[in-house]
Amino acid sequence: MDSPPRPLNKLWYLKHIRLFDGISPSEMQEMEKITRMEEVKKRHPFYLPGDPSSNVYLLKRGRVKLANTAASGKEVTFDILEPGEVFGELEVLEGLPRETAAEALDDAMICVIRREDFDRYLAMHPNITVKLTKLIGLRLRRIQSRIEDLVFRDVPARLAHLLVELSKSDGAQEPGGIRIKAKLTHQEMANLIGCSRETVSATLGQFRDDGLIKMDGRTVIILQQAALIREAS
Repeated sequence: MDSPPRPLNKLWYLKHIRLFDGISPSEMQEMEKITRMEEVKKRHPFYLPGDPSSNVYLLKRGRVKLANTAASGKEVTFDILEPGEVFGELEVLEGLPRETAAEALDDAMICVIRREDFDRYLAMHPNITVKLTKLIGLRLRRIQSRIEDLVFRDVPARLAHLLVELSKSDGAQEPGGIRIKAKLTHQEMANLIGCSRETVSATLGQFRDDGLIKMDGRTVIILQQAALIREAS
């Protein structure tokens, strides 16, 4: 009789974090010693604006939303993180309170690193600091691009741009189109592009009627990427 599969351990999860691509086994083992694994339930916040920045988080499973609430009371989503991402690191590096909220969109698995341990690890491994700086830069550019969308593009262009962006970062080519693996709700899309859920639903319907996309449940399949790129410009 076959024995049951062994549960995945912390080291296995750490190897799938983008920040640690290419690091040595000894560096990985050092990181394993300073992290603890936690399971976080869907919709549970990791932190809220104003909280002390005492931990850095490594996302192993599930998705995490980085967001804030505008003065009007409307939520603005800055980013939705997929497994393999690091978050909460920027305020830790700057020694500042949290500026955004982080919330689990699914049941999530994370590794948590205390600020003091993270600072010490970076001081001992400058190559990781360089990688971290690049990842922070990429995220800030994504956020800046989203802000520019809100200022300079109308809703159809913003939604088209979001779909194209997702197809490049989280898409799978299949016969006839590109399947976006990230299963965002219409409300999550609306929060990302600064409009209402009803507007997202109506605009997706228009894209579908125009033959640019098709829907498979909550999954979007892009049929005409070039036309969607033109719509986004």
